[in-house]
Amino acid sequence: MSKPTGELTLRTLAMPADANAAGDIFGGWVMAQMDLACGIRAAERARGRVVTAAVNEMSFAMPVKIGDTLCIYTDIVKTGRTSMTLLVEAWAQRYLSPKMDKVTNGLFVMVALDSDGKPTPLPAE
Repeated sequence: MSKPTGELTLRTLAMPADANAAGDIFGGWVMAQMDLACGIRAAERARGRVVTAAVNEMSFAMPVKIGDTLCIYTDIVKTGRTSMTLLVEAWAQRYLSPKMDKVTNGLFVMVALDSDGKPTPLPAE
């Protein structure tokens, strides 16, 4: 059994309003949670405002169901002058179970911005 890569950055509950008639959670909702987690992790690294510049290589392996706890893990895999690339994994902790399934992953590129909304260099770690 594989384990999540990166830091647990966000946990949230999949609710009926986020699902289709079959009880599967919409992929767009999962992707939005991944984007939120990237924003949290990237803003901490940038020590300021960040925006999503790109989402690459996103693939869905299995569905999230109503009642699952969606756990988003992030790992900063590359930094540039103003941008960083994060490996993001979404895992579903199945309802009333300790079972965790990796449901999707992707690479998100985030860019640090200054107060005028222009790309700004990342601070030294």
